[in-house]
Amino acid sequence: MIKKYVFTLLIAAAIGNIKTVQAQNAAYETMVDGVKVIVQPSGNDIVEIQTIIKGGVQNYPANKMGIESMAISALTECGTLKHDKNSFKDQLEKVSATVYGFSNKNYAVIRMNCIKSDFDTVWPLYTEAITQPKFDAKEFTRIKQDAINNLKQEDSQPDAAIDKFADKIAFANRDYAKDPSGTVDIISKLTPEETKAYYQSILTKSRLLVVVVADLDKATIEAKVKAMLSTIKQGPAFEFKKSFFRVYKNSINVESRDLATNYVEGITSGPQPGKPDFDAFNVAMRIFADRHFLDVRTNNGLSYAPGAWFSVGQTSVAKFSVSTTQPDKYIAVFDKLVDKIKTEGFKPEEVANMKVTYLTGFYYKNETNSAQASSIASNEVLFNNWKRSLTLVNDVKKLTTEQVSDAFRTYINNIVWVYQGDPKKVNQILYINGTLKRADNPVSH
Repeated sequence: MIKKYVFTLLIAAAIGNIKTVQAQNAAYETMVDGVKVIVQPSGNDIVEIQTIIKGGVQNYPANKMGIESMAISALTECGTLKHDKNSFKDQLEKVSATVYGFSNKNYAVIRMNCIKSDFDTVWPLYTEAITQPKFDAKEFTRIKQDAINNLKQEDSQPDAAIDKFADKIAFANRDYAKDPSGTVDIISKLTPEETKAYYQSILTKSRLLVVVVADLDKATIEAKVKAMLSTIKQGPAFEFKKSFFRVYKNSINVESRDLATNYVEGITSGPQPGKPDFDAFNVAMRIFADRHFLDVRTNNGLSYAPGAWFSVGQTSVAKFSVSTTQPDKYIAVFDKLVDKIKTEGFKPEEVANMKVTYLTGFYYKNETNSAQASSIASNEVLFNNWKRSLTLVNDVKKLTTEQVSDAFRTYINNIVWVYQGDPKKVNQILYINGTLKRADNPVSH
């Protein structure tokens, strides 16, 4: 009873604190030359600005995987028309500012972070990187080799390799099969000219979103953004495409690898961002992750670090992973756990505790300007609702045990499994038969 009371106090304190901050610093949106600009006053002297280019893997074909990531890296690593790479970075280092970019499966980010008093020094460098990148051939060769080295290193790391393998198999013929990092073969062939042309094709107002987390007045923000956008073309109308992932039958794809242990990963459905049961499923997967860890590691000693998580994006899915010397015992434990939850549902105290844990973690992670900007950006791109980052606490608080249990039952069904390791150690039939499919189990889909 005392524990439940403490959790209730934590939720009340969190909500009260958030409402106070929101009242003092009301976030708002404004349109500048057709581009949405979202502003969250920060209450501190740090300026965080993120310019988002929407689309991610839907922007390029499979035979050009990695071109967006290379382009975004080149903006700050290959110099600008006004500054070579070294002088560009030297100016940033003088004021301890940061300007860099990266690309994921859903969008690219070009961010700047500085002290407010240095804003007028850093902003011109930021706009140069976005609107006047040089794509210097020598520097491009350097970052290309860095990207190739990183790809080779990832392939030698079993945890990274199994996740990429799982995406490739599960999302075959879909955009989400594309790896934003590309492949060694594709990256090796990219030229600075081709990569620059690609960047110029996606740098359109129709794809852009600007997020500002800082104490800057509205007129200043609008004037700065307007000047930056003055050389950027409008471009054709852009639609961010979401797709639902459904698995119609269990499967397993086995790849022989000489590893110290065997690696297994499974992928199945999850709700698209904006669906009514999205938050319920998010909480459900967090509870399942705890139970999965307890059953697989603590109770059965089958793996050092089993994982389960909700991977959110254009295509949102549930994922399960394990490294184990006994893959057949793992699937038996996994199936039994899923069967139990689908039959009995979650416990009220599990749901109550996880709601508090989830919200506490969410707001703890969003204490920095950078994290707040990233949260606003992802909610705007994925949910078309940046305000969700401000209303999440109340949305999650309202969830019932039944809603969380039903969300798990709805989406956790057939699974695409992949396996890397010794093929002789795995009985594929056990994975193909799947959960809730055995004759001794009366529960059905």
